[in-house]
Amino acid sequence: MPAQHTFTYSTVTGYFLQDENSTVAENFDFMSKDFGLLNKEYAEGTALDSREKDTTRWQRFEREVTRLQDEAKSGTIYKVLYLGRHGQGVHNVAEKKYGTAEWDRYWAAQQGDASSRWVDPHLTATGIEQAHAVHAFWKHQLAVAKTPAPQTYYCSPLYRCLETANITFRGLDLPADRPYKPIVKELLREANGVHTCDRRSSKSTLMAAFPNFTFEPSMTVDDELWSATERETNPQLDSRFTSLLNDIFEHDEGTFVSLTSHSGAICSLLRVLGHRDFRLVTGGVIPVLVKAQRGGGG
Repeated sequence: MPAQHTFTYSTVTGYFLQDENSTVAENFDFMSKDFGLLNKEYAEGTALDSREKDTTRWQRFEREVTRLQDEAKSGTIYKVLYLGRHGQGVHNVAEKKYGTAEWDRYWAAQQGDASSRWVDPHLTATGIEQAHAVHAFWKHQLAVAKTPAPQTYYCSPLYRCLETANITFRGLDLPADRPYKPIVKELLREANGVHTCDRRSSKSTLMAAFPNFTFEPSMTVDDELWSATERETNPQLDSRFTSLLNDIFEHDEGTFVSLTSHSGAICSLLRVLGHRDFRLVTGGVIPVLVKAQRGGGG
């Protein structure tokens, strides 16, 4: 089997509000801001002729990404990653109930309390509503804004993400060459260890509940990655997500790629991508334009 290449990643800034230091993550409403895409003039190579005056900013941005790739040096790859956080889960409600300090000190290591259970928790009614709202937003974006549909759909193996991805993307009027065929990536999960909300269900349970997903053959039946005593550090998390990105950029030919994941996971992805810290609310989504430069076998 050929060695997988490693890449150096950077965020190409100047295209999205979320790239700018002046944008406050807590106040950012991606639905009212066209995913944060700036309305700007592009390079001469993407200038519109008189027949294209009515194209949308997303259509112009798609042309710009094509231009960047066409003009790139060998070994350089551009992708737009749609990073989506799952809707509100049962554990999110519990953390709010007890407060983050007490949650981290005691409750996160428990399987639940008198009113709820949060081992690999499901979405709450609010979380389901959030995912439906994102579905409606994508429906508008595809039909009106002409936002490019993802060419690949990756998802964390945790239940709340699988639910979120299905509600968000299933049933959309997608291009024939970009069907919703989601793929579970074990490496896309939340930080591992201690917190029982991040211990996944068995593979057989998930495959029965989500038969439309493709599960990696390497995914073990039971969760062998989660530890009751040790939690992944940020450097360990960043190393894991570097491996995930290397896999995607080496093997996925798509330019527009969706990843449905978690708060801590997306924070790690953004660090690896050289993006500023930008914490998503439950149900939040941001696109990131990424430049990857191949740096030899690894």
